[in-house]
Amino acid sequence: MDTVLIAILSVSAIGLICSILLSVVSKVMAVEVDERMAMVRSCLPGANCGACGYSGCNAFAVALVEGGAAANLCTPGGNDLVKQLSEIMGIDEGEGINKKIAIVHCLGNSDVKSVKMEYNGISTCVSAVLHHGGQNACVFGCLGFGDCLKMCPSDAICIEKGLAQINPRLCSGCGLCMKVCPNNVISLESDPLRLAVMCNNTEKGAVLKDKCAVGCIGCMKCVKVCPLEAITVNDFLASVDYFKCNGCKKCIPVCPKNCIVGFVSAQ
Repeated sequence: MDTVLIAILSVSAIGLICSILLSVVSKVMAVEVDERMAMVRSCLPGANCGACGYSGCNAFAVALVEGGAAANLCTPGGNDLVKQLSEIMGIDEGEGINKKIAIVHCLGNSDVKSVKMEYNGISTCVSAVLHHGGQNACVFGCLGFGDCLKMCPSDAICIEKGLAQINPRLCSGCGLCMKVCPNNVISLESDPLRLAVMCNNTEKGAVLKDKCAVGCIGCMKCVKVCPLEAITVNDFLASVDYFKCNGCKKCIPVCPKNCIVGFVSAQ
């Protein structure tokens, strides 16, 4: 009986000593957590898209609270999020977010593009492009298997007639679609976007005309009518300098392929 009692007392004593030690250690080695971290993290959209320049929402929250990162880096969150984060951090809202939207620089749907082969492989753009550039005669355009659609956290993308279409009013400007496009057909542009050349092909016009009915042929007509010299043609493909463009849209009606498109603000 005495042996049992001694064992019980010993175990109880050890337990009491361990609990005291754990309590002391937890106090001594405790790491203070900034309560603003949880508040910031709860406000972020959780897309983990990297548009802010950090690896994800957690990394951005740490950078904001501990490193003084700007509050206007989260494009998907918009200006409402900037206001929330600024209030939490006790800082000035600043200029707000420069809203960006994704643009698919291709108009080559199934009605206007030529197909060079039938592709029966894995239904992804990344897989298709490995097979001689994909099924389309133009190897620079949208492949249409929807890799961008699968990545979009805003449901802003749909595939119509083998061509990705982006709704600018739903697009958060996260850039995930741009990163997964193997043909680099998608770009992020500032909103409001006035116009864009909806082509990505750099082949000569004589070669392109048999592949796509709406591809840029580098004819220079848009360059000649632009009053601000905002349009240039390099490698047989027109491009717009948005720092110079004032949105006069004189270039749109002179394009023989109708591949220059005007936009309205998504805001």
